[in-house]
Amino acid sequence: MEKPLVISGVQHWFGEAEARKQVLYDIDLVVEKGSLTVLVGASGSGKTTLLTLAGCLRRLEAGSIRLLGQELYGASEEQLIACRRRLGFIFQAHNLHESLTAMENVRMGLEVHGVAAMRNWREACAHVLTSVGLSERLHYLPAKLSGGQKQRVAVARALIGNPEIVLADEPTAALDGESGLQVVSMLKRLGRERGTTTLMVTHDARILDRADRIVSLQDGRIIG
Repeated sequence: MEKPLVISGVQHWFGEAEARKQVLYDIDLVVEKGSLTVLVGASGSGKTTLLTLAGCLRRLEAGSIRLLGQELYGASEEQLIACRRRLGFIFQAHNLHESLTAMENVRMGLEVHGVAAMRNWREACAHVLTSVGLSERLHYLPAKLSGGQKQRVAVARALIGNPEIVLADEPTAALDGESGLQVVSMLKRLGRERGTTTLMVTHDARILDRADRIVSLQDGRIIG
């Protein structure tokens, strides 16, 4: 069975002409199904760039990424969109709509999956919000939520569509220690129960012992 994410010989650059700078060098990485793989390294080491390439948020310039069986190098926009629909994204900035309640923000994660997914959206959204500890905040607007609660709504939105892969960029940065561990424990549980694969960028040393694998980047190269 093909691995959910296979990265081979990936290189990447930013800028043009004389300002062009290489930020990733010959990255090779295989991520196992159901695993929690954590990318660590100093700021500027290439972690987030690699995450966004794997998530079809940047165009792949050199090398190969096979995401859920789809080759991303040279893929059409339609193929990339189809891949994104199979992913869940969690970012440090929660990016909630201030005019929508927690339930309505999470519902947005279902809308890309079509009419069938929306039939029981209230029950589904309430269930996932309860699972991240927000059962008493379902109808709150973001202005009435703490920073940590907003981030948990963003986590729920990412998980509502039962994604095959979760890509997370510093998902616990705005959370206290207990809340951060709850989020990571949930991702681990999804890996065990559903086979959900997680690739996470973090500086949070508190969660490293929960990872199945830790990959260290330095100056755009995997060093361990």
